[in-house]
Amino acid sequence: MALHIVLVEPEIPANTGNIARTCAATGAHLHLVRPLGFQTDDRTLKRAGLDYWHAVNVSYYDSFAEVEKSFPGGRFFFASTRSEKRFTDFQYRDGDVFVFGKETKGLPDELLEANPETCLRLPMTGDVRSFNLSNAAAIVVFEALRQLDFPGMN
Repeated sequence: MALHIVLVEPEIPANTGNIARTCAATGAHLHLVRPLGFQTDDRTLKRAGLDYWHAVNVSYYDSFAEVEKSFPGGRFFFASTRSEKRFTDFQYRDGDVFVFGKETKGLPDELLEANPETCLRLPMTGDVRSFNLSNAAAIVVFEALRQLDFPGMN
């Protein structure tokens, strides 16, 4: 089993490429929900992932509902700057699914409103709106891996 990162309508190829590299390094599975703001053969996307794409398990979906159907009984965590709970407030398990929204708008309100108990945020100071998407995904996944004692990693 593995952790799962879901990107809902990502817009910036370099962020997705960086997240793919994080997935390659951690064994996390990457799930991309269309529409994507780039072509998957985009040179920037490949450059950001460097030569690790062969090590990334990637799945594509036409809607978030398709993702949900792929994980019956799965635990979904939704990243949002508006959440009251910090990402460190949860006890993660193998197989958990971390959902991130598009860079310019985040996740849709209806998704966050339907899942308030599993929305999480990364604490920040100052007037910064949010972390970079690829940084946020890496921070959350590494916290989950830390809690799980980095299974299969050296």
